[in-house]
Amino acid sequence: MLQLRDVTKHYPQGRRIVRALNGVSLRIEAGEFVSIMGPSGSGKSTLMHLLGALDTPTSGEVFFQGKALHRLSDKELALLRRSQIGFVFQFFNLLPTLTAAENVALPLMLAGHGRCKALAPALIGLDRVGLADRASHFPDEMSGGEMQRVAIARALVVNPEAVLCDEPTGNLDSHTSAEILKLLRSLPEPGKRSVVMVTHDAEAANYGDRVIHIRDGLVEAEEAVADERRHVIRLSHA
Repeated sequence: MLQLRDVTKHYPQGRRIVRALNGVSLRIEAGEFVSIMGPSGSGKSTLMHLLGALDTPTSGEVFFQGKALHRLSDKELALLRRSQIGFVFQFFNLLPTLTAAENVALPLMLAGHGRCKALAPALIGLDRVGLADRASHFPDEMSGGEMQRVAIARALVVNPEAVLCDEPTGNLDSHTSAEILKLLRSLPEPGKRSVVMVTHDAEAANYGDRVIHIRDGLVEAEEAVADERRHVIRLSHA
């Protein structure tokens, strides 16, 4: 599904080079929920950006469903990001002038769907995350947890093959974080949709099937999460 093969990523910073990743190889299978954990500056967000075709490696190869991303054109990469990958970020990235339903529908409208055609699945998506009654509300009328649920519904509206989450609970209180993590735990589909979550929180990481520890741009360790440590809730699919 998702694979990095001996990937490095170096950034020039003045007269020095920042080595964000230093030869990372990993594989994430279809239907797997993988947490990537590490301290600030460890390279975990850089790794996420490479997996999501938001950046390119200095060396090495990144694969999405067997396709080498460096072989794709800019247009093909944009289509991949728009149609096969859902993104969830720490700060929600909702457009303040759009309602919840319009924010969720935005990826479909950008893909060429008319407003009415795009809003129908958006409303279904909001119902799935428990926000059917907030469809006409604007972001500044919602709580942080509600805005993150809208962001998750937006990530899912194109029925992506992978959902990539960069510190999705980093801006939320502990109770709201737990609710969002339970929702994320419901998203993987066996043999199909994968979820990758970057976090610095050990408790959040344990919602995954596997935890990959990153430090100083390298994979330091990997561990499977025992069933009794995992917090699972399954939502009905609309």
